[in-house]
Amino acid sequence: MNDDERRQEADGERDFEERLRELLAEDAYTIRPSPAPYPAIRRRGVVERRRRVAAAGAALVTLAAMPVGAYALSGGGPGTSTAASPTPSAGASRSPSPTPSGSTPPAVEGQLFDGITAEQAADGLANCLDSELSNSHSPGGAGLDPADEYAIVLAMRSTGDSNAPGDGMYVVAATDAPEQSYLICNLKDGVTQGISAFTDESAVIPDEGPVLVNANGGKLYQQSFLDRGSWKLPFRWGVVGTVKPSVARVTVAYGDSDAEATLDHGRFVASGVLNEQVTLAPHVKGYDAAGKLIYDSDEDKYYERTLP
Repeated sequence: MNDDERRQEADGERDFEERLRELLAEDAYTIRPSPAPYPAIRRRGVVERRRRVAAAGAALVTLAAMPVGAYALSGGGPGTSTAASPTPSAGASRSPSPTPSGSTPPAVEGQLFDGITAEQAADGLANCLDSELSNSHSPGGAGLDPADEYAIVLAMRSTGDSNAPGDGMYVVAATDAPEQSYLICNLKDGVTQGISAFTDESAVIPDEGPVLVNANGGKLYQQSFLDRGSWKLPFRWGVVGTVKPSVARVTVAYGDSDAEATLDHGRFVASGVLNEQVTLAPHVKGYDAAGKLIYDSDEDKYYERTLP
């Protein structure tokens, strides 16, 4: 071996050693990476969950057993009658007033549809909670508040689909103690079929707009993804969410239907009857007291416009 060959061999060995050191250093970082920025990751996770929950149901905590094979976001229902258009409340607030203990506040006009009375909605909510608390296998049932701590924000008919056949009723309720949380109860023939419970995580959403559509309520305006393009019509739909004090009016357009939302205690609810197949989610707009448009869901980067 001549001198040039020896030098090339030595250079090769040095290159190999340097590359080995780099690989070892990279492996050491993989084994023990630097601390992750947990708050930022959590915010990104919440945002992504709100964008995708309508399709995946990731943010829903199902607290009661659903029928075998039931899809978490199937639901909705046809309306045989439509309530009069509600008058928006100018006193809307982002932080709802605490629910009075000992009595469930009756839902107001614009929150009850299809002939459902406030008493029927309250009975349905109590039925759901009683059924949940009596289910010893329920994960977290004991953590639910009693019925008199909830305010009913929506009651409407629901229609079964290929995943969960049979018509029934949806009751949506909210409580502010100890934290703002929501329930969606589904009943059929007076029997509880399931409860979905979730908390409001709007506080961790960066640059949140004046209107926040609750992504966990997607089941209220969707039928099963298996029935895409062949929903049962007419279809009663509902949209729920929260508003900031600057919002005086909210409108919702969905397919061939539209609705004026009811604003109450910092929450909004809208409902209508759909008579055509749709692929886009409800289009939500918010206005201030002067009638100026201050929110458009088409421009909301956290709102999932396309149905799953």
